[in-house]
Amino acid sequence: MTHSLAPSYDPKQFEARLYEEWERSGVFKPRGEGEPYAILLPPPNVTGTLHMGHAFQHTLQDALIRYHRMRGYDALWQMGTDHAGIATEMVVSRNLALEGRGETRDSLGREGFVAKVWDWKRRSGDTIERQMRRLGASGDWSRSVFTMDPMAAEAVVEAFVRLHEQGLIYRGQRLVNWDPALKTAISDLEVVNEEEDGFLWSIAYPLSDGSGELVVATTRPETMLGDVAVMVHPEDERYAHLVGKTVTLPLSGREIPVIADDYVDREFGTGVVKVTPAHDFNDYAVGQRHGLPLLNVFTPEAKVNDNAPEKYRGLDRFAARKEVLADLEAGGLLREARPHKLQVPRGDRTGQVIEPYLTDQWFVKMDGLARRGLELVESGKIRFVPANWINTYRHWMENIQDWCISRQLWWGHRIPAWYDAQGRAYVGRNEAEVRARHGLGDDIALAQDDDVLETWFSSALWPFSTLGWPNAQAMAARGFDRYLPSSVLVTGFDIIFFWVARMIMATDHFTGRVPFEHVYITGLVRDAHGQKMSKSKGNILDPLDLIDGISLDELVAKRTTGLMQPKMAERIEKATRKEFPEGIPAFGADALRFTIAALATHGRDIKFDLGRAEGYKNFCNKLWNATRFVLMNTEGARFDGAPQPHTDAERWILSRLAQVAAEAEQHFAAYRFDLLAQALYEFAWNEFCDWFVELAKPALQGGDAAAAASTRHTLLYALERLLCLLHPLIPFVTDELWRQVAPRLGLAEGTVMLRPYPQAAEFAGRDYAAAEADVEWLKAMVTALRKIRSELNVAPSKPVSLLLAGAGDDDRARAARFDSQLRFLTRLQGIEFLADADAAPAAAAAVVGELKLLVPLEGLVDLAAERARLDKEIARVTAEKEKSEAKLARFTDKVPAAVVEQERQRLADWTAQREALVAQRAKLG
Repeated sequence: MTHSLAPSYDPKQFEARLYEEWERSGVFKPRGEGEPYAILLPPPNVTGTLHMGHAFQHTLQDALIRYHRMRGYDALWQMGTDHAGIATEMVVSRNLALEGRGETRDSLGREGFVAKVWDWKRRSGDTIERQMRRLGASGDWSRSVFTMDPMAAEAVVEAFVRLHEQGLIYRGQRLVNWDPALKTAISDLEVVNEEEDGFLWSIAYPLSDGSGELVVATTRPETMLGDVAVMVHPEDERYAHLVGKTVTLPLSGREIPVIADDYVDREFGTGVVKVTPAHDFNDYAVGQRHGLPLLNVFTPEAKVNDNAPEKYRGLDRFAARKEVLADLEAGGLLREARPHKLQVPRGDRTGQVIEPYLTDQWFVKMDGLARRGLELVESGKIRFVPANWINTYRHWMENIQDWCISRQLWWGHRIPAWYDAQGRAYVGRNEAEVRARHGLGDDIALAQDDDVLETWFSSALWPFSTLGWPNAQAMAARGFDRYLPSSVLVTGFDIIFFWVARMIMATDHFTGRVPFEHVYITGLVRDAHGQKMSKSKGNILDPLDLIDGISLDELVAKRTTGLMQPKMAERIEKATRKEFPEGIPAFGADALRFTIAALATHGRDIKFDLGRAEGYKNFCNKLWNATRFVLMNTEGARFDGAPQPHTDAERWILSRLAQVAAEAEQHFAAYRFDLLAQALYEFAWNEFCDWFVELAKPALQGGDAAAAASTRHTLLYALERLLCLLHPLIPFVTDELWRQVAPRLGLAEGTVMLRPYPQAAEFAGRDYAAAEADVEWLKAMVTALRKIRSELNVAPSKPVSLLLAGAGDDDRARAARFDSQLRFLTRLQGIEFLADADAAPAAAAAVVGELKLLVPLEGLVDLAAERARLDKEIARVTAEKEKSEAKLARFTDKVPAAVVEQERQRLADWTAQREALVAQRAKLG
């Protein structure tokens, strides 16, 4: 049998091929037997493409699924995508504009536009799933759910109707985040608060009785057209006598009261604030406490409406601001305008300033649901990892507000409510049910609500809507009882409230179960400098570019396309060309995945460094070359079962294999992917690929046939188990290599992912502690001797002599036991024991435990020449060290701290170099 492994590691040659084979074979599907293990994929937007956050979370989920599949669990990774109402409408609207046919959302009408969205979804909506496949995601694609699929849609309607019947859904007029460009309410998660330069204007509000004025400070003077009160702190002695009086609202002429509320910050501005309940969330709460009227002065487009004085009607809010300020100044009421930093809320999709807007919306009452949701976590039925995230969850749940679930869009789940001519609302699963339930004949016209439910509503049902709820037949077919609750949810901390909490509340309310047992919260992936990745910063990394590589010009084009500001595009292009002068090389999916695992600490932020990816590509290459060595040295061999080791090196590697299997199990259980990657890397690179391969050579090339055969068996066995250990993290290269190794061990599974994952229990009954201690001694000896060779620049092929002093009985026994290995691995021509180390000739020395190793220098180096060279180098380094010391002594307090620290580091480097040279010189006498 000859091995057919390619001579060099090139992931492009096998990654795509392997994935197609895996998916075609059906290996990703749950078995339907064994203990269930399920993960819900947080459904990415159907409009989206894979970004580093996706790659990070999907890699960890895939590692967990592959690990548990190999452990014999009935593993289900539930895949799917979200319809992403706002984002999808924007994408399709933009595509219509690019087509140049003059078609728009409004010209097509609701049915026509929604048809266009479905058409776009059929053509382009599976892009992100294709990209996930490239990363190696081993989910059951045959069960993938789209949140607008009929099954999911049925769950949405059922949930809405039930909540309404239970009095938990109502329609009312409340303040919401409003995007004037989209003309819809949006969630808090879709609002980005950015610090911007603005102004704080001080405006005089005359007291109605003519006795004076109150000066109010505001950053939004246009909203004063909707003021219904001014407010002071109840303990502010400056204004206590004015509470209960009225002021005349400038420009409008309305009289509004002076009220007292401890919400006021007495130290801010003048200590007097305006109250506009219809245009400020905090003012809305004040208005509710004091029974103030709600006066909305804006249209859905953020223009001034007819509730304001006629002069301002129809003006855009910012144009109205200019007019209001001009009129205030003309009237002598503008007291001050000073620069002010303020947090401006903008829509993450449109960039528009978000308006707190009073409108009729559908809401879910949250207080009772939240109490139950908090109880489930506090009781331990759901566990957060890391545990400290429960504090964030608790904060949200204890301060929850009723949930606005309606959106003024066309793409989404249309609200199952119908209105008659008088505006009365009727809720039902369909119009026929509404008519039958309420006795409404066909002569009564009904119109369905135009709004749709916000995307988070359908996402809240994800744990059970994907399992067929509420349809009993679908629930049975999809394993509702088997896979709910799922085992773990892997998600980011930014949606603990928006998604995680709502899934907990909804799943408990509708099914009486928790949605998942664990919630593993990942950090935010940032660039190597700790900066958040964003298009405007030009530091976004596309996972597919890291996998397949990208040229510099292509990368520049990708990062600057679509940027409206030429200066920004120029800055990003310059930075990109500086950082990636040769583009980004192809690292392959495995190297990216291992990098992600190695960075997956339990911290809040993760700095992604391409240097790590390069290092882990080298790791995959190391594994490839070690496998080639094993295959070349086991030509024609075939073994069954576990090896019966003949040599100490074999016993040592099997002992270490058992230990790393135990560590892997521990790290998977604790979601410590960073420690898992570190443990597997150390074992694979240092212990198997370096040491065991080296230690195997004397046996393979020696005259003991039994030891050679046993070593071949152990090489294959340990490599196969190593590939299994690594498979969840680096699935492609491990399967490609395993398929070459497996036939020589009589394994017929066809793919490594069907092999049992190594566990410490399979190595039970083998006590190799003595062999492990002996081999550690041998490793220390070889390392010390190689270091001496390196320091003396002795050629690897040149034999050396070894003198041993201070040897105990164990050292003498081990030296005899490993005589052939020491000679082979370090090119020793002889080993001699000394009674007195002081009697040894000039020699380079090292210490292993109590044992002193001496390598005679005579014949290895020209002692006189080497002494002269070292003396010269010591003098040079000493001079540099003294220069650095003198420079530090001259520094004053005015020298920048960074410069001082740099010089201190130089001094430390020169000092360390000198110490090493002096020590080396001492060896030469």
